Amino acid sequence: MDYDTIAAVSTPIGEGAISIVRLSGPEAIQAADRIFRGSAALTKVGSHTIHYGKIVEPETGRVVEEAMVSVMKKPKTFTREDVVEINCHGGLVSVNKVLGLVLDQNVRMAEPGEFTKRAFLNGRIDLSQAEAVMDLIRAKTDRALNVAMGQMEGKLSALVRELRNELLDILAAVEVNIDYPEYDDAEIMTEKLLFEKASRVAGKLDRILSTAGQGKILREGLSTVIIGRPNVGKSSLLNHLVHENKAIVTDIPGTTRDVIEEYVNVGGVPLKLVDTAGIRETEDIVEKIGVERSQAVLKSADLVLLLLNNNEKLTGEDRRLFELIGDAHTIIILNKTDLPSHVSADELQRLASGRPVIRTSLLQEKGIDELESMIASLFFDRGVAARAETYVSNTRHIALLKQARSALSDAITAAEQGLPVDIIQIDVKRAWDILGEIIGDSVSDGLINKLFSQFCLGK
Repeated sequence: MDYDTIAAVSTPIGEGAISIVRLSGPEAIQAADRIFRGSAALTKVGSHTIHYGKIVEPETGRVVEEAMVSVMKKPKTFTREDVVEINCHGGLVSVNKVLGLVLDQNVRMAEPGEFTKRAFLNGRIDLSQAEAVMDLIRAKTDRALNVAMGQMEGKLSALVRELRNELLDILAAVEVNIDYPEYDDAEIMTEKLLFEKASRVAGKLDRILSTAGQGKILREGLSTVIIGRPNVGKSSLLNHLVHENKAIVTDIPGTTRDVIEEYVNVGGVPLKLVDTAGIRETEDIVEKIGVERSQAVLKSADLVLLLLNNNEKLTGEDRRLFELIGDAHTIIILNKTDLPSHVSADELQRLASGRPVIRTSLLQEKGIDELESMIASLFFDRGVAARAETYVSNTRHIALLKQARSALSDAITAAEQGLPVDIIQIDVKRAWDILGEIIGDSVSDGLINKLFSQFCLGK
C-alpha cells in the first residue's frame, strides 16, 4: 500500500534527556535530509544506521538543534515503510521546533496510533498484535508485561489461526460433499463427524477462555476496595501496600472523607486499590457523603478487604459490613493483633462463612506478606500462572471468543438433532468469521479506525 508521509513526537511531552520525532512514509528520508546537515546526506547512507548532525532551517541555514538521526529503509521497519527517527534534546520548545520543520517538508501530522495502524495494514502484524502494543505500554506488573509480550509475539494469533484452519477444513469438506458427491477420495462429512470436529474446536475455545478472567485482571487491574468502620487501619493498609504515605493516618475517627484510588503491584497482580471513608452512621455532612461513595464503589469491586479491630468487640457496624459485601470475593483482615484480643473467635468464624482471615499488625508491619500472597492465590492458580503467555486479556477478544463458542454450540446442537450438514455449516462459518475479527482477517474499517484512535500520538 502507498501512503503519504507522516510524523509525530514518539516520546512523552515535557522535559527530558531525549525526545524523538518519528517519520514514516515514502518521503521520510528525503524530508529529513532537507533539514539535516551532517557528514553525509541521509539519502545516501545505509539502512539501519545512525548519524550525528545539526537540524537547520532550510531557507536560512540557521541551526535549530543538535541531533542523532536514525535511518531505516523499508521493508525491515516497524511500519514496513521508510522510517526516520530524529533524536534531539528533550524539551517542549526544541522538539516542537524540530517537528514544525519536519511538517513544513510536505509531511503530515500522524493520527493517534497511525504508525501501528500502518504496520497492521502493511501486513507486518495482525490486529491482535497491534492491540498488544498498547497493552505492553500500559502494563503495570511484570506478569501483565509478559502477557502483552506473548500476544505481541503472535501467541494468541497462532492459536486463533489454528482454530480457524480446523473450522476451514470442516467447511471445505462440506462443500466438497455438496458440490462433488461422486468424488471418492473426499471425506464423507456426516452429522456425526461434523459433531466430533466442532466439539474438538469448542473444547479448545473453552481452554482459552478459562484464562480470560485472570487475563482481564492483568490487563485492567483488580478493583479492590478497603472497607471497615472508622479508625481500624484502612488508610494504614493502603500506605503499606503502596509503600508511600498516600492517606492521612490519625487516631481521630473519620479522617478519610473521600475515596482514594491508587494502583499497586501485589504478587504480580495489579490492584486498583480504593481506600474508602469509614462506613458508619454519622451526622457530619461531608463524612456522610464519603460513606455513601464508599457504599457505591463497594458494589463494583472485584475484591473486598474488610478490616476489623482485634482490640475491640465486633459491633453492629461490623456486622452490617458483612451484610453489605454479599457474595463478593473478600479477605477479612483482623488488624491490631499487637493489642489484646476482644473479638469472639466463634462469631468471627460464623460471619466469615469460609472466607479467608488474615491477622495483621500494621503498626508493627506484620501480616502484609501473608495478605499479598492470599490476594494472588485467590485469583491465580499457580499452574496457570506459569503459562502466562496463554492468557487472553483483551475485552474485545474475550467477547469474540465467546461469540465463536456460542456459534459452535449452535452447530453442535444442530448436529445432535440430525439437521443436514449444509445447514449446520452456517454456524461453523459464523464461528470462523468471528474468530477472523480477532486477528483482523474479517473486520470493518470503522472498527479498525476506532481501535487505533485509542492509541497514543506517535505510536
